[in-house]
Amino acid sequence: MKRNTFLFTGLSVLMVLLWCMDVCSGSIWLWPLGDHLSPMEQQIIHVIRLPKSLTAVLAGAALSVAGLIMQTLFRNPLAGPYTLGVSSGASLGVAFLTMCTTLLPVAFSPLATRLYLPLAACLGASMVLLLVLAVSKRVTGNVSLLIVGMMFGSIAGALVSLLQNFANPDALKMFIVWTLGSLSSVGWGDMQMLLPVLLAGALFVLLALKPLNGLMLGEEYARGLGINIERTRLYIVLATGLLAGGVTAFCGPIAFVGVAVPHMARGLFHTSNHRITVPASALIGASLLLVCDILCSLFTYPLPISTVSALFGAPVIIWIILKNK
Repeated sequence: MKRNTFLFTGLSVLMVLLWCMDVCSGSIWLWPLGDHLSPMEQQIIHVIRLPKSLTAVLAGAALSVAGLIMQTLFRNPLAGPYTLGVSSGASLGVAFLTMCTTLLPVAFSPLATRLYLPLAACLGASMVLLLVLAVSKRVTGNVSLLIVGMMFGSIAGALVSLLQNFANPDALKMFIVWTLGSLSSVGWGDMQMLLPVLLAGALFVLLALKPLNGLMLGEEYARGLGINIERTRLYIVLATGLLAGGVTAFCGPIAFVGVAVPHMARGLFHTSNHRITVPASALIGASLLLVCDILCSLFTYPLPISTVSALFGAPVIIWIILKNK
């Protein structure tokens, strides 16, 4: 217990320090405290860096927790928040908006299209989520649900590829930029929409917290403990859809964080108890994405956040595969 308290305290302090560094770092180093900042520098911190750093905390925590509950549901160490095709659905929504509007009689302006991107991504992710929920009521095994989710993702990916063949270069460029992922596109107005979605997803995680420990021992054992498997699976799917779908809608796909961080949390705390691994994954995921954002801001032209996160997450996944042979 003392060890866990020490680790949680250390992770919390680390996350706060990284958040402060993220606010200060950029093309120029700005210390937000004091009266030495010019009006332009104050605007940079308040309008750009503060919402970007808060988005890194929220996105890292949300994707990590979503990946953790997906790995528990499917009992698969390589499952992640995008396993059920939520990311592919969001990509399909953005692809329709960016590439189909050029074929319509009244096309959106580039500015309006950019403003509608989160809405289109939310609609696409929600569509796939509703389909998965409908199927989850008719299938009994989690493996079948996993396969169905992957198939929905493949269908959405095929439709996106089809749209790319007919898109003009400008629309195609806008879509590709969105797929690279970005935290800086989220402003204070977007935060007012993103935060309630993530809080709703966190609520479903809390509702499923106790049954998650039973699911680790298998469905038959969980039923013997009196756990309602169908209801628990519904909570997990809804939580994943809200957490991963919300982050993807506003930030674009962010790779590997949701797959790698749960393993870091279990390895650091030496437990699979979700009462510990859920908050641990949230803290580690937030810290990891803050580190990625700090590294992105060190370059003259900021790197896509998904590129840097892959450099951290991919080695962890390779280690998992080699360890499990």
